[in-house]
Order: sequence, then structure tokens, then C-alpha cells
Amino acid sequence: MNNTGQPARPLREIEDEVLAEGQEWMRQRLQQKLQQEADRSGRVFPPQPTPSLARSRKNDAPAHRRRRR
Repeated sequence: MNNTGQPARPLREIEDEVLAEGQEWMRQRLQQKLQQEADRSGRVFPPQPTPSLARSRKNDAPAHRRRRR
């Protein structure tokens, strides 16, 4: 047994630390895989909005402000 004078860490603290490390590893791995797929297909994510979509969103705004009487 380790008698260095330091109190034992709670198991919940150790579990949370290991889970956080695992989530970060998975996030990095997913990012790596997605980048490889993007490089392979030559596409960019997120896709850039087309000018027609940007225009239609601007024109829709006044319709949301109208009230029915």
C-alpha cells in the first residue's frame, strides 16, 4: 500500500478524469477521420451558403414580424 501521506482520491474523481480523457481522445479521433474524409472528397464543411439562400432569409424576416389582427 502507498503510505506517502497523501489522502486517497475518491473513485468518482478518478472515473471523471478517465472519462474526460476518453472523450477528448474520441473527439480528436473523430476530427481526424472527418478531415481525412473531407480531404479525400475535396469538399469543405460546413458548406458555404449560396447567394440565393442568403437572399431568401433576408426577405423572410419581415413576414415573421407581422401580427394578425
